[in-house]
Amino acid sequence: MKIRNEKGFTLIEMLIVLLIISVLLIITIPNITTNTKVVEDKGCEALIRLAEAQVQAYRMENGGDYPASIDVLETDKYISSSECPNGDALELQADGTVTKVAATVGTPE
Repeated sequence: MKIRNEKGFTLIEMLIVLLIISVLLIITIPNITTNTKVVEDKGCEALIRLAEAQVQAYRMENGGDYPASIDVLETDKYISSSECPNGDALELQADGTVTKVAATVGTPE
């Protein structure tokens, strides 16, 4: 007599596992997408604070003069990017503060 090795999963067991995984994905994916905006906003706030600190470093190295624009900081390698993770651009004010300018959506006609 031949004894068959019956170790393994049945089709029903596999379907139940797939159902559980699907339910977990359905629950977690909306949370991830809603938190992406929060993460990008926090990243932009951190980049603004970094840019303002780099404005002060620029002033110390250049006799107290503010940079002409945010592009000067990027060109002189004080910051690596003048754009936030969410696409908003940074702008240097006359008093040395840095603000974000919302990215425009689409092109005006």
